[in-house]
Amino acid sequence: MIRLLAWLAGTAILLVLAAGGLLFLATDTEALVQRSETISPVAIAQARWLLLTNDPRRLRAGDARRTPIPAALIDEGINYAASRFLKGRGSLVLTEKQAGVRLSIRLPGLPLERYLNLVATLGETDGEPHLSSARIGKLPLPPALVEWGLDAGLRLAGYEREWTLARQAIRELRFEPDRRRIVVGYVWEPALLERARAMAVTPDDQARLRSAHETLVDILRQAPAGNRIGLTTLLAPLLDISGSDQTENRRAAIFVLAAYLSERNLVSVIPEAASWPAARPIWPTLLGRVDSAQHFVISAALAAWAGEPIADAIGLYKEMADARHGSGFSFADLAADRAGTAFGELLIRHPERIDQLLKTRFSDTDLVPDLGDLPEGLNERDFRRRFGAPGSPAYQSLSREIDRRVAALPLYHGLLKP
Repeated sequence: MIRLLAWLAGTAILLVLAAGGLLFLATDTEALVQRSETISPVAIAQARWLLLTNDPRRLRAGDARRTPIPAALIDEGINYAASRFLKGRGSLVLTEKQAGVRLSIRLPGLPLERYLNLVATLGETDGEPHLSSARIGKLPLPPALVEWGLDAGLRLAGYEREWTLARQAIRELRFEPDRRRIVVGYVWEPALLERARAMAVTPDDQARLRSAHETLVDILRQAPAGNRIGLTTLLAPLLDISGSDQTENRRAAIFVLAAYLSERNLVSVIPEAASWPAARPIWPTLLGRVDSAQHFVISAALAAWAGEPIADAIGLYKEMADARHGSGFSFADLAADRAGTAFGELLIRHPERIDQLLKTRFSDTDLVPDLGDLPEGLNERDFRRRFGAPGSPAYQSLSREIDRRVAALPLYHGLLKP
């Protein structure tokens, strides 16, 4: 009996040591990928160009296409997904004939900082892509095992069909590091668009969106005569929703309001919306400005549905585009964007603040800071003369001032770093 106990104890110690050794090999004391989760306006412009040149609504089943995708766009997309869904960071490293994906995730609950650093490599291919190598920390992994784990994870998450369709649609991968792009050859499958719509808007989402749309239609129908209405007059009844699905109902409400303000037809996202009642055309205003209401609500919806980095990047991209050909760069619009982004974050992360707000007779100045003294209407030449580029000290100084003003509002206290 003593020998048996000694053998069991020795085996247990060996297993613990083996597990500890594997943990040591599989983890690192430093993150391989160290970067912010910020998305650049350049990536937004690249994504827009990619959608315009590969509009799925204009493709037919079996259409073969070959399109270059900027490596920077994929890189920022990987980092955004890693930040939002894994609480980590990610990157793409492009070399001749290979593309490497890197992920760094901090392990919680350990006395010392330890990171899972995953590196997976794809090679050029004619046909469905597969991993050529993989490792976690110093521990090499069989590529087939990693692919099996990815397939199993997506299957458990309910995305097996979408993953299979997307993987089978790819017929070619070519890497061009000198041009910083990946050329993807694919054959279009219409089911991909339908599945994407189903993922983006579930039946429950659709029901919430319809309810929010009908509420908006009723509010606008009862509004006083005229072509303008205060944004707070719409927000208060739209967001005053109770129940177990309160957060999701509010997300639906801000989405519907953003679609209305941007004059986008919901039919492009929800074909069934073609039979929904039409909303009376009225221009909501914020601080007396239609453009401020638009920027605030659209940024709030982006933050509530896609995350803060995307909302900020799209706001800055829009202003840079306006500086080139439009109404000009407006720091006032940028301030409305920042406030809207913070508001969208509250809808998801701090619903209790929205509850408190709705109990008061809140006004425009509770939502956005003073915009009157912020530079506006700057064409590209004027913008570059006064501020250089978005990364310049002059630009960053004014950007920090905008953040300070937004953070000073009681509604957003502690949410932004001034």
